[in-house]
Amino acid sequence: MKVLPYLDAPISQAEFAQIVGISEARASQLVSENVLARGETAHEWLIAYTERLRDQAAGRASTGGLDLVQERAALAREQREGQAIKNAVARKEYAAVGLLADVLGMAASAVVDRFDQLEGLLKKACPGLPQEAETAVLQVIANARNEWIRSTERLVADSVDAMLDVDGLGPEPDLGVEEEAA
Repeated sequence: MKVLPYLDAPISQAEFAQIVGISEARASQLVSENVLARGETAHEWLIAYTERLRDQAAGRASTGGLDLVQERAALAREQREGQAIKNAVARKEYAAVGLLADVLGMAASAVVDRFDQLEGLLKKACPGLPQEAETAVLQVIANARNEWIRSTERLVADSVDAMLDVDGLGPEPDLGVEEEAA
């Protein structure tokens, strides 16, 4: 026995929107999301619409973004990572990348300053040193300084790439921009 026989007739989006109290745009969105199908009866549209509402209320339906289960999992992961960072800081095994870069920069600057003072110290300590020998010593020191800087940069880059690989982020993508050779 059908209480509302008019529910067996096909219905338009506008009519359905008016019946359930939603905007016509929302009804159109439900059709595009395949919740409702054009040409179905009002009864079928109401069944599909109420099933969608039940799923949303139970946390089973995705509403465009993450669903409730995914949101909770993402929150738990962030909390776990945050706690791991706090523990590493407490064990003095972790420091911010910016801080490490600043410390490394200060250390490099101190070493470079010492290398730059070598020429004057060499002339003072060995006043009779031939110019060719002085040039050779300074060239070896300059080469060592430059290699030290290159090695440090390479070490940092490799360490950051390894850290990103462990986190599942991978190295930064190559955007096709080539650097000029120094």
